Parts: sequence; structure tokens; C-alpha cells
Amino acid sequence: MYYLLLAFCYSLSILPLPVLYLISDALYVLVYHIIGYRKKVVMANLAQAFPDKSKEEITAIAKKYYHNLTDMMVETIKLLTMSKAQLQKRFHCDLSVLHKLYAEGKSCQLHLGHNFNWEWANLVCMQGVNFPFLVVYMPLTSKPADRMFRHFREKFGTILIPANDMGNSMKAWLNKQYLIALVADQNPGNPRSCYWYPFLNKMTPFYKGPEMGAKRSDIPVVFVDIRKVKRGYYNATLTLAFENPQQEPEGKITEAFVRYLEKNIHEQPEVWVWSHRRWKHTYPGPKNGH
Repeated sequence: MYYLLLAFCYSLSILPLPVLYLISDALYVLVYHIIGYRKKVVMANLAQAFPDKSKEEITAIAKKYYHNLTDMMVETIKLLTMSKAQLQKRFHCDLSVLHKLYAEGKSCQLHLGHNFNWEWANLVCMQGVNFPFLVVYMPLTSKPADRMFRHFREKFGTILIPANDMGNSMKAWLNKQYLIALVADQNPGNPRSCYWYPFLNKMTPFYKGPEMGAKRSDIPVVFVDIRKVKRGYYNATLTLAFENPQQEPEGKITEAFVRYLEKNIHEQPEVWVWSHRRWKHTYPGPKNGH
């Protein structure tokens, strides 16, 4: 199955991006208008996040979101045959803050959300830094699909760290300098051992792990904001948020990221993944977290 999937994706990947975007347009019609993929989830999430917007405004954001979702599908497939030069032309990012931290002999954590296109961001960052670049990811249930995504993400040397075995996987890096990317807006499996904060008008759980890891080793934390400039072109901004995490009170790093992410979502809502069932858990009360 993996090799059949690889052959199919490769046959699409050799097509020019303008042709792939025509395929994306057709996928949009299929996914949004015909299948209605998680449309109820998307519309409910948007209505909760933007109570001041009309139904027409919510629908407009949803349509842009689905267009961006199908664009990311074809853009990810394009990675199979995309050169470094092509990628760097389409995805811009000032990595100077990472160069500074590397020169100082420090490791670094990147905290980002599910903003399009994080797959391109992964490879752009990998190509531009001297750090060994680690990315925490959740293995997919489908083994062929999981192997395919590993192939995309490891193309230029990214080291993947499975989220379900992160403790063991990180042992080899404890005494080394590294850069690690954490998609820090994941929905936690156990909400009772998380931080809770108001996020898009609802109390929402966030993993403690990213903050705890940064504080444990006093690793600088950099926040990442990815914006879609136009179709096929992106820009990422890196902000040094906490240079000495051990000096911060508990919960401050996570809360700062939540506010940062929320602000960015309000400014460009159509690039965040609204089809995630992000609010599956009910707030248990202040005794169980922040």
C-alpha cells in the first residue's frame, strides 16, 4: 500500500503548482460542497470563536478555510519533487533569532499552532539552521499514510520525535544542542493534567509538556506565526518569547502562547485548522488547573 500511495503522490507531485491548484479547486468543491467534511464542526467552532460575526461572515471564513485546506493537501504532495530553491522562493522566514541562540550554544523550542502551511515551514527551517532539527509528531493510525508523511517530513534531514514515546526518544538529545518544534495547540488526551485557559471564548486545555520541558532545561522558547501572503506563498515570523524559562512562574509560558496564538487567529482566521475537534473536553474547575 505504501508504494502504491507513493507512486500516486509522486505522479501528482511532478505536475506544476498551477495545475495542482486546479486539482485543489476541484477538491474544494468535493470536500466542502459535496462531502461536507466536518462542516458542522467547522461552523460550530467558528461561531463560538467569533460570536460578533454574522452567519454570512462565518460562512465566508469557512469557505476560505476549506480552500486553504485543499491547497495544503496539494502543496504537501508537491514536497516530493520540490527543490530547496523553489521552497525558499515561496516561504520566507527570518531565522536570525535561531542563529543567535545557536551561536550562544543554547538549544531552542519552537511553539506554533496548526497554521497553514506547517509542512513547508518544517523544511524551510530545517534548511536554514545549523541545529539538529527535531519535530514532535503524532504517528498516524494508517501505517502506509504514516510512512508517507514521515517521508515528506524527513526529506531534508528533519528528525521526527513520536509524541507517544517522546520521553525515550529525547534521551539521546539531553546533553546536546538542538532545535525542537512543538505544535502546542494539540487537544490533550488527559484534560485533568493540563493547563486551562480561555481560548476563543471557551475554557480550553493545553499540554503542560512544552512549558515543563523548557523550564526543566532552561531552553529558550520562540513563538512562530505563519501567515499566508497569497496562494502558494507564506511568511513566518519568529519571536523570542522567553530566553530564561526557569525564571518564569508556572503557567506563564503556556498562557503567553495561548494569547499569542489567539491574536494571530483573529488576524487571519482562515489559516488555522477549524476542523479539529478542539473542544471535546469540559472544564473541570479551577482546582484541576489554571
